[in-house]
Amino acid sequence: MKTALFVGLIAVLLAGASLAQAEDGRSLCANRPGKGSPPCVLDQGRFQVEVSGVDYSRDRTAGVTTETTLIGDLGLRYGLTPTLEAELAWSPYVQNRQHGGGPSSRTSGAGDLTLGFRKSLANPDGSGVSVAIQPFVTAPTGRSGIGADAWQGGVVVPVAIALSDSLGLGLTTEVDVAANSSGHGSHAAGSFVVGLGKAVGPVSLGVELWTGVDDDPAGRTTQASFDLSAAWVPQSLPNLQFDVGLNAGLNPDTPDLEAYCGLARRF
Repeated sequence: MKTALFVGLIAVLLAGASLAQAEDGRSLCANRPGKGSPPCVLDQGRFQVEVSGVDYSRDRTAGVTTETTLIGDLGLRYGLTPTLEAELAWSPYVQNRQHGGGPSSRTSGAGDLTLGFRKSLANPDGSGVSVAIQPFVTAPTGRSGIGADAWQGGVVVPVAIALSDSLGLGLTTEVDVAANSSGHGSHAAGSFVVGLGKAVGPVSLGVELWTGVDDDPAGRTTQASFDLSAAWVPQSLPNLQFDVGLNAGLNPDTPDLEAYCGLARRF
């Protein structure tokens, strides 16, 4: 049933894509691919769907292999004003699987629901030096073992700097209030991303360095990764983007490998 719903969603996104025409307004700017967030905001009244086909990560630590698969990871965006948009993110299907070093285990289900708003502070189209602020809250709607089982929230501050007509620098700072792994209380967490994006015709190539710190009372963890991505916006379909990405963990606390693909469709 979930597979049929996902296939149906992709069909809806692609249906009518051939009717997309270049329109007055901002260029297509998607949250994906990559871990950094763009500061661009949708034009008022525009709606955008961003969906991951498959997102797979694998980590092997102390003889135990952990695999996580997300299918149909969904993001919805809507332009409320020329400088403000609303965002909703949800994972309809997540599977965590562990094997090696003992009995295998598998947990699957839907993830938590996140609602956020992005307010542009400078250049909402992402040109020049563009800055935004994005507060968000996450509701514990996911299955136990998949979601956090507690309310969480935070704020993201993305910055983009155009270095030339085809080269851009991106900086994303995030500060979170995360649930304790014990199930009681909360703690501070955060991340930082620095990335370069290069446009080559209709293709955008990206490279990022990401680090995240989680100050859980049960034990502080620091993660880091080196990430590569590519996005393609067909010249005849300016409201449609396809993307792929590959992330490599740089320390033992980070998944060894993550690979994903997806698309974004603006209406």
